[in-house]
Parts: sequence; C-alpha cells; structure tokens
Amino acid sequence: MAYQFDNVRVLIVEDNKHMARLVRTLLAAIGLGNIQIARDGTEAFEALQNNSFDLMITDLAMRPIDGLEMTRMIRNSEDSPCPTIPIIMMTGHSERHLVEEARDAGANEFLCKPLTAQNLYQRIVSVVEQPRMFVRTSAFFGPDRRRRVDEAYAGAERRIAAPLAVHA
Repeated sequence: MAYQFDNVRVLIVEDNKHMARLVRTLLAAIGLGNIQIARDGTEAFEALQNNSFDLMITDLAMRPIDGLEMTRMIRNSEDSPCPTIPIIMMTGHSERHLVEEARDAGANEFLCKPLTAQNLYQRIVSVVEQPRMFVRTSAFFGPDRRRRVDEAYAGAERRIAAPLAVHA
C-alpha cells in the first residue's frame, strides 16, 4: 500500500548537519516535506513544546542530551507536550544492547545507518500500520516492548488482547 505523507510533520533530531540533510533528502524522496531539524535533545524538546509533529526521527548519540535520554524525557516528563509521539531511533551501531536500550527508553522503531529511502520508509510504514499500544508501569512509559505474543505465558501480568474492531 502506498501512503500520502504530504501533511505529515516530522522532527529530525541529529547533531551532524550532513546526516540531518541526508535524512531530510530521504524523507523528501518518499513524499514527506514538512520537516524541521533540531541539533540535539534540548533543542528538540523545545521544538516539541512550540510545534506539533506527527513523527520524530532521532540520532542515538548526541550531546549534551542523547537520543535515549531525550526519548525518556518525552515519554516521562510532566511537561512533555506529546508523550506518545512515534519515535524512530537511528544510529550507526547495531549492537543488541543499544537496540534494547532504545526500546526500553520508549522508541517505537530502531534504524541502523547507513540509511536508505527504503529502510526509512519501512520504519515509517511500520509505525503507521502496526502501532503498538502504550504501556505505563512504575518504571516505564512507551510503546509495548513486546512484538510477539507468548501464548505459553500465564503469569500474573499477562495482558489480554482487546478484540479488534471491524469496520465495514
């Protein structure tokens, strides 16, 4: 299915101006044109407070606030204007512990550099077609970290899936 992204507002958070320009170019190639760039987590948090965005694409490694800490701030701060904004975390490192850290911080998707229009498009479509419900616990707020259902799990915290609504 092809999507029309004309009205989607995207915030790119990237401290490397060349990479920010590349991400903007790739987004434009797949039909997104309403794009703003922030150079770090502090600037991004300010942009979120002053503007409305539908999607955030952020680098993991930035200073003074990295993508992980920024994601935690967006998900958990009382003054966060959009705690449920979809966040795609990108990085040049694909070690499992970084993927898990991004997930545990509240990122919706993880994307390894080098980026292509195709893999960026796939992550955006994933956020659109397979949105995950948000979960709040004493230690976490963000998209459900589980991507698969473990039918064998019978523990006290087992979640019961709500029936899907069928629209005619």
